[in-house]
Amino acid sequence: MHQEVQSTPWCAPIKVKHGDVSCRTPRGEHYRNVMGTRCKIRCKQGYEAQSSEVVCMANKHWSSNYACTEIRCPKLNMPVNGGYKCSDGSYFNSRCEFFCSPGYSLKGQKTATCQHSKVWSAGVPTCVDIDPPKIKCPNVKEKWAEPGKLTAKVTWDTPEGIDTADGILTDVMLKGKPSKSDFPEGLHKMSYTVFDRAENKATCRFNIRVRVRRCSPLFAPDNGYMKCDSDKDNYGATCQFTCTGGYELQGSAARVCQHGLTWSGADTTCAPMNINVGVRTAAALLDQFYEKRRLLIISAPTAANHNYRFQMTNLQPAQCGLDLRHVTVIEIVGTHPAQIGRIRHRLLPPGLALQLRLLLQITQRSFQMVLIDKQGVDKQRYPFPVTAAELFTTIDTFPLRKDEMVLQQEAGQTC
Repeated sequence: MHQEVQSTPWCAPIKVKHGDVSCRTPRGEHYRNVMGTRCKIRCKQGYEAQSSEVVCMANKHWSSNYACTEIRCPKLNMPVNGGYKCSDGSYFNSRCEFFCSPGYSLKGQKTATCQHSKVWSAGVPTCVDIDPPKIKCPNVKEKWAEPGKLTAKVTWDTPEGIDTADGILTDVMLKGKPSKSDFPEGLHKMSYTVFDRAENKATCRFNIRVRVRRCSPLFAPDNGYMKCDSDKDNYGATCQFTCTGGYELQGSAARVCQHGLTWSGADTTCAPMNINVGVRTAAALLDQFYEKRRLLIISAPTAANHNYRFQMTNLQPAQCGLDLRHVTVIEIVGTHPAQIGRIRHRLLPPGLALQLRLLLQITQRSFQMVLIDKQGVDKQRYPFPVTAAELFTTIDTFPLRKDEMVLQQEAGQTC
C-alpha cells in the first residue's frame, strides 16, 4: 500500500503560467505529482518565481506557492511642476517619459525603464524654471512742452510682466521718473524690470522725448536792454525792451514767441533822443528829459572862468561814465543879455538859457553846477568843481541807478 501511494498522483498537477517546470520524482515515476516530487520553477523574462523549487508533501500540497508573477518596480514619484507617461505602468521593461509644465525645463534623465532588478534605470528628474518672464514697454509718443514751459507732463500705463511658469512675479521696477511726471526738454531713457520666483529677469526699454517750440532768438537793441521770461525763446516766452536814457524806443516794447514760432509785434530799435531846443520855456525843455536822462547843468560867468575850465577838462575823458549813468550836460556861459546855452553841439537860444538859470535859481555871477535826477529833482549843487569819480559816486546812490547797474552788468556794458 505504501508503495502505491508513492507511485500514484498525490498533489495537484503543477502548471505554471508564464514559466516552465522541471520535476524529479523520487524513483522516476511516470507521474510528476507523486509525493516527494521536487519541481524547479523557471519564469519567463519579466516574471519571477515566488519559490524557485517546490516539493509535493504528504498533506497533498506543494511546499509553497509556485506562480510566476510579473516583476514590478516601485511607483515613480511625480516631478514637481511636471509629470510622466509610461508604456506599461511600473512593470518590467516599462519605459517612462518625463515632461515639465510650460515655462519649466527638465533637469536630469528624460526617460527611466523598469529593470529586472526591480530598480528604475534613472532617478526622477526635476523641473526648473529657466524661462525669463516677458514684459513689453509702453510706446510713448514725443511730447511738446506747453506754452511758457520747458517741460511736458508725460503719462503712460505701467506694463505687466507675464511669466510662463507659475505666474508669480515681483513688482515691475521702473528706472527713471514715474508716469504723470514733468519731463524737461530732451531724450529720457527709461526701463522696466521684473523677476520671477526663480530670479529670472526680464527688462524692456523705452524712450521719452520732450520738445520745446522755439522762436529764433531775439537780441537787445543797440543802446537798449531786453529782459525775457521763461527760457527767452520758447513758445509763450515774453521779451520786454527798454532803451537807455537818451534813446527812444521804436517798434514793440514787448514781444511774445507764438505757436507758429514767430515773434509778435515789430522789430525793436532805440533811436537817439531828438532834443527840441526850439521850445519856448525852460520847463518844456526839462520835460523832454523826464524819466529818461539825468541833467548836469554847469553855469559860469565867462568861458575863461578857471573853475569852469577845470570842470570841463575833468569831465572830457569821463564821457563814457556820463553816458553809462544817463547824464546829459547842459552848459550856460556868459551873463545877461549875452548868455549862451549848449547841449553837446546844439545851441540854446539866449532867452532859453536865461529862463533855465531863473527856473533853477542859478547865479550868473560865479561858477555853479546843479545835478538833477530823472524825476526832475534837484539833487545836488556844487559851488566848486568836483572830480568825475566824486560825481559818479553820488549818482550811483540814486534809487533808479541800482536797477540800471544790474541791467548794465547783465548786458556787459562798462567803460
